[in-house]
Amino acid sequence: MDSFHPVIALPPGTEVFDFTQGYDPDRQLRSGYGIGRYNEKRVGMYTTPLFGGVRDIHMGIDLGAPVGTPIHAFSAGRVLCFGYNGAPGDYGYTLVTEHRLGDRPLYALHGHLSARSVEGKAPGQSFEAGAVIAWVGDRHENGGWNPHLHFQLCWQKPEKPDLPGAVSEADRERALELYPDPRLVLGPIY
Repeated sequence: MDSFHPVIALPPGTEVFDFTQGYDPDRQLRSGYGIGRYNEKRVGMYTTPLFGGVRDIHMGIDLGAPVGTPIHAFSAGRVLCFGYNGAPGDYGYTLVTEHRLGDRPLYALHGHLSARSVEGKAPGQSFEAGAVIAWVGDRHENGGWNPHLHFQLCWQKPEKPDLPGAVSEADRERALELYPDPRLVLGPIY
């Protein structure tokens, strides 16, 4: 099995969140770090028009961390594209990177970033495993969410700096084929 660099340095015993009953804004957090699960049905969590009232199955892993936490490349690769997805509830600043997994291309979307994460970036720009490629953004720049990284993999080359981070039940089967479990490169974080 390949060895990959951690995307965010999570402290031991990082809490794994359960959003199957939605999000409780009054819940006490154990720390500024947490993990949101892949392929989790999150009822009532995605309420902005972007999700159309039906997209509630999470296709990435959320890595909760304080604003400004460095985000590292899990392996060597290059910048594919980057941008700002500004709709309410969207990713805010986003970076998509291209990697190789064996003989196959693999793309990684990094969402909810700080504005400085896209400064000085250029398509085709290369980086090594472990390089700091972005930082966790604050609510005013990350789509209005608590500070975290949405990390999502894709087997198909994205045409723009966007992927559906949540899909409908009708699209779930196809999405699971297209968007593999990020633990493929993150390792057994939960």
